[in-house]
Amino acid sequence: MSQSTSLSFYATPPHDCNYLPGRESITVFADPRAQMDNQMYGTLLAYGYRRSGSHVYAPYCIECTSCKSMRVPVNRFKPTRSQRRNLKLNSDLTFHIHAAEFNQEHFELYLKYISTRHQGGGMDDPDPAKYKEFLIADWCNTDFVEFRDRGRLLAVSIIDKLYTGLSAVYTFFDHEESQRGLGTYAWLWQ
Repeated sequence: MSQSTSLSFYATPPHDCNYLPGRESITVFADPRAQMDNQMYGTLLAYGYRRSGSHVYAPYCIECTSCKSMRVPVNRFKPTRSQRRNLKLNSDLTFHIHAAEFNQEHFELYLKYISTRHQGGGMDDPDPAKYKEFLIADWCNTDFVEFRDRGRLLAVSIIDKLYTGLSAVYTFFDHEESQRGLGTYAWLWQ
């Protein structure tokens, strides 16, 4: 989008918060008809926006600021003791970076993850098209990073590559390996 192009935003009515029980939230969406690109999305990320598929949105709560996006200046980052333990515990994992496209093995791990973490929440639909719609945006430079232990798929991170850095979109992992702290590891790897 050029600098002279304006972008409209829309807000939902108040609804139950997706993150904290007993709270209400409003979701602010960038116009889904606008021609989004990596640069505009990178700018919106700086204001706390994120994406679900091609929809760019930000949670907004009048009485709460708990769901802020986290920005990590990598050059100044120093892992905590717990994070160093996590890195050591997972040092045996290998990673492979793939283009953002449907992969049956990834999808099966996603379904397993969703059935244990978000059962009945609407995300547990075993439809490959909805999976792709949730994770992939055709205007975004996205990679799928898989983490493996001796060939066995343990986790997949969806990462957007932007001019401002990386954006962690979503990570799913094998719940049977929860002692590894795979979500934390994927974030530290990024």
